[in-house]
Amino acid sequence: MAGRGVECLWKRHVIEELKQRDRVQRQAFEEIIHQYNRLLERSDFQAVLSERLHTEKYEQQNRQDLSPGVDGGRSDSLQQEMAQMRIKHQEELTELHKKRGELAQSVIELNNQIQQKDKEIQSNESKMLEYQQQISHLEGECRELRNCLADLERANQTLRDEYDALQITFGALEEKLRKTTEDNQELVSRWMAEKAQEANKLNAENEKDRKRRQAKLQKELADAAKEPLPIDPDDDIEVLPEDAGKGTGETSPSRQISRTPRRRRSMNSFGTSTETAEVPSPCTDVRVPSTALHIFEAHDGEVNAVRFGPGSRLLATGGMDRRVKLWEVISGHCEPKGVLTGSNAGITSVDFDSAGSYLLAASNDFASRIWTVDDYRLRHTLTGHSGKVLSARFLLDNARIVSGSYDRTLKLWDLRSKVCMKTVFAGSSCNDIVCTEQCVMSGHFDKKIRFWDIRAESTVCELELLGRVTSLDLNHDRTELLACSRDDHVKIIDLRCNAVRQTFSAEGFKCGSDFTRVTFSPDGSFVAAGSSDGVLYIWNVLTGKLEKTLDKGHSSTINSVSWSPSGAYVASVEKGSKAVLWSDM
Repeated sequence: MAGRGVECLWKRHVIEELKQRDRVQRQAFEEIIHQYNRLLERSDFQAVLSERLHTEKYEQQNRQDLSPGVDGGRSDSLQQEMAQMRIKHQEELTELHKKRGELAQSVIELNNQIQQKDKEIQSNESKMLEYQQQISHLEGECRELRNCLADLERANQTLRDEYDALQITFGALEEKLRKTTEDNQELVSRWMAEKAQEANKLNAENEKDRKRRQAKLQKELADAAKEPLPIDPDDDIEVLPEDAGKGTGETSPSRQISRTPRRRRSMNSFGTSTETAEVPSPCTDVRVPSTALHIFEAHDGEVNAVRFGPGSRLLATGGMDRRVKLWEVISGHCEPKGVLTGSNAGITSVDFDSAGSYLLAASNDFASRIWTVDDYRLRHTLTGHSGKVLSARFLLDNARIVSGSYDRTLKLWDLRSKVCMKTVFAGSSCNDIVCTEQCVMSGHFDKKIRFWDIRAESTVCELELLGRVTSLDLNHDRTELLACSRDDHVKIIDLRCNAVRQTFSAEGFKCGSDFTRVTFSPDGSFVAAGSSDGVLYIWNVLTGKLEKTLDKGHSSTINSVSWSPSGAYVASVEKGSKAVLWSDM
């Protein structure tokens, strides 16, 4: 019906336009036609008049021929009148011919205009047809758009209904989450209480074991005091003075021969008085190892970390079996001393405080833990990271530690208050950390070493290497930083200008993982690093050349290397379960 209505409208419009054109053109040519009709009438009248005059002339001649003398005067006057009339009629005829020419020219011009108007009408009619087609096409598009709009409105209504249903579901799930969170908090509280009870039981058992070992050691020392023993200079034995009142002729049972480092009473970092191993001064007699003195099974699985204590007699290893083991180095052998338990996942790094009284270990269960070395008791569990803790180190004051995690954050912990003092977002996973008095240096997965002022939350500067940073270590003077990266290069960075001073590499040396640890020698003259093929590489810092390669010890990738503070031993651990003690003996 809409199409028929539009068709009627344009037909009516065409009829009205034709009527209008007829009125306009008829009015314009009406006078011309009237004059043309008058001209035709006059022309006919002139023809009739000419015929009449011709007839009268013929009759007059006939009369003259019949009576030439009778009507002579009259004929002359009639001829004169006829001549005047002829002249007058000739003038009128000339004027009419002139007007006829003008009117003919006007007719021609008007015919041309009519033809032009007809062409315009045809052009307008073709345009009207095109516009009509466009109107039909647009009407079709409008119908399609109306249908699409209706579909979209239905879809929108469906989405509104689904949104309302999801809102209701979300509200129910949110309420369920709140209840679950409350239940979880309650379970965590109960779990923490049970863990505390287990820790107390474990500490009690460790205390009993310690007392039994002390009693056994006292008995062995008493038995050993009764008979002479050869003294090994490497055992660092101290003979205590005899009790007062005993004679000089026989050995007193109370004389104690100690195979442990000389001890002194001092205040530890937690404000309590303990006996701590005396920290040796920097060693000036570093011996480059040449042979594997002792190869032993360290853990039930992969061994990730190794570290010598400050006195060089104590060695700590950490593995994927969730244990930290303590070993005593005696005459080139590592004897088991104790096991530190409490971690819920594999150990990633270990560190001693400067006095050797406490041991810090980072683990894959998002936590760091601190044990006392003397009684193997778990003292602190520091939780707060949301990813694996890959490295943790004591600051020089021993009252704070810094931990770096896979969650791309570094945390500063106060051991007095047992809380996290500061969290810094590093932007990339932190693989290793070293510390000076006021600066923390961290190596990251994004190939950068970042230097942090622990008093602020922003980096002091950054240094980018060519590969992911796996390990960091400081020399004794804390002026040079050793960095290992996955581009199979070991670099020494001068901390006074924050620039790479030396680069070490060797044919066959391959960094085995993102957590491969390298180490300085105690005097900073040598660098030791383990390769993925189980070979230990040692470079000379003074010459910049490869000093030695040791390949008879490991059968898999070396994960970590530690050089003893005395300079006599190097310990390395692998992805297997073995650890190797190296020396030049």
